Amino acid sequence: METALSGLVGLFYAVAVYLMLSKHTIRMILGIVILGNAVNMTIFAAGRVLREVPPIIPAGFDTPPESVANPLPQALVLTAIVISFSFFAFLLVLAYRAYQELGTDDTDEMRVAEPDGEGPPPMGY
Repeated sequence: METALSGLVGLFYAVAVYLMLSKHTIRMILGIVILGNAVNMTIFAAGRVLREVPPIIPAGFDTPPESVANPLPQALVLTAIVISFSFFAFLLVLAYRAYQELGTDDTDEMRVAEPDGEGPPPMGY
């Protein structure tokens, strides 16, 4: 199970890098989302994917009497999912607003496009 999950994680990383190298902002955003999912799956796989008992310590014990599931990777992944979704929503709104202003989602054309009603974009920083 962990070998198949490792292969899938590697595939996710490859697809994410491929999409992030694109010229179009929507593909870049999808690459970032897939990269976030690959990181989440990496964290989840690091916590071992086994069928074990829940991490509950019975009364009268200081430690669990048998092998238990590790809840930390699950909590980290759950938090990361919420954060990555909010980041995705922000990037989507940012890309939509850039498309409205510039009329393109191609990053090469964005560099030379003029916003509506304004002069040429500034050349220096």
